[in-house]
Amino acid sequence: MTERSLGGWLEYLEQLHPVAIDMGLERCREVAARLGLTRPARQVVTVTGTNGKGSTCAFIARMLAGQGKAVGVYSSPHLLRYNERVRLNDADATDEALCEAFEAVEQARGTVSLTYFEMGTLAAFWLFEREALDAVVLEVGLGGRLDAVNLVDADVAVVTNIGLDHAEWLGTTRESVAFEKAGIFRPTKPAVCGDFDPPASLLESASRSAVPLFVRGRDFDLIKEAGRWHWRGHAADGRSLELLDLQMLSLPLDNAALALQAVALLEPSWQPEQLVEALQDTRVTGRLDRRTICWRGVELTIMLDVGHNPHAADYLAGQLLQKLASGRRLAVFGLLADKDLLGVIDALKTVFDTWAVAPLATPRSRTADDLSAALMERGEAVTICSGISEALQQQCELARTGDEIVVFGSFYCVAEALAWLDQHASNGGHAFGR
Repeated sequence: MTERSLGGWLEYLEQLHPVAIDMGLERCREVAARLGLTRPARQVVTVTGTNGKGSTCAFIARMLAGQGKAVGVYSSPHLLRYNERVRLNDADATDEALCEAFEAVEQARGTVSLTYFEMGTLAAFWLFEREALDAVVLEVGLGGRLDAVNLVDADVAVVTNIGLDHAEWLGTTRESVAFEKAGIFRPTKPAVCGDFDPPASLLESASRSAVPLFVRGRDFDLIKEAGRWHWRGHAADGRSLELLDLQMLSLPLDNAALALQAVALLEPSWQPEQLVEALQDTRVTGRLDRRTICWRGVELTIMLDVGHNPHAADYLAGQLLQKLASGRRLAVFGLLADKDLLGVIDALKTVFDTWAVAPLATPRSRTADDLSAALMERGEAVTICSGISEALQQQCELARTGDEIVVFGSFYCVAEALAWLDQHASNGGHAFGR
């Protein structure tokens, strides 16, 4: 047996397959059969979509755990540690457990070549099945139909929304994207869609497979009455359900509404107080994640958000503008080269008083010069920095009491900012919760 640390395994996995993304299920299915994998848990929820997958998964997992279930969550990418991708009963998988799982997959695969993501997915399934969980929530990595997560038949399939992203693999129209995402549907098993206007390809996929499809605005919704939010939806048997007086949460209410409908289809019991408590307790690092730090004697607010496409940027702008700032808003921004730069900054122009832009720590990064040029063309005030850490420190130096610094644009961007915040705290600074 090969003795490797988790870091050693991850380095090995990065070199295992000739390309990082290789869509298709045949290789994974063959190795899963050799491992004897059957089903990672008694109940399975699979979540895909252009935005909001992470928070929707977190809401679903927290509500199921609140009903006394043993729950696993598989998500990607991670921010600081690979362990974040595999969670067992609200705790990250240990290095030892992941190494054991990778070793099991490695022994089973033989000469079958697997990508980094495929190895990680099979390792997660192996761990989940060994833990004899009641439920797992699986986040699709890319698309749906040909994603490794789709090896497993979902009891409830969730599509958060449908926008344009990853055009190289999913196509350049909403219809093509929706077709790929509908690939997680299973005949006669219910599905939930948070898009108010699902493309015809998704509706046709559901109809063709006799999938009971619950669509936002038609079968479930959030309604604001007298200044309070109420959720209304349906149980699997057709009963009408309500959750009254849903308070503002730390994560998007839209994703909470979607998660509620998914849980309603999975669970026969309906316990409103317990569900509201679970929703209020749900947190996801790096998603509308507000923190307060003490910087040179000044208390500053920092928001971190991994939004990296126009849809996510538009939502972030709405959240920022909804909350009146007592001071200025200062941006820290980095983006990958394959993302829609103009779409992102057009959604957020005029929101910030100043931008600090920087390249990300990956060859896939867009250059700071590109970011700066696009922003300056739109009349935005911008400074170029050598890295995200420098950009964040610069904005902290510039900020005054009442100002808010917003770090966004990529998982790489938020990850570097989180590492900087941890370093700041360890050097005698103060970070005060979310």
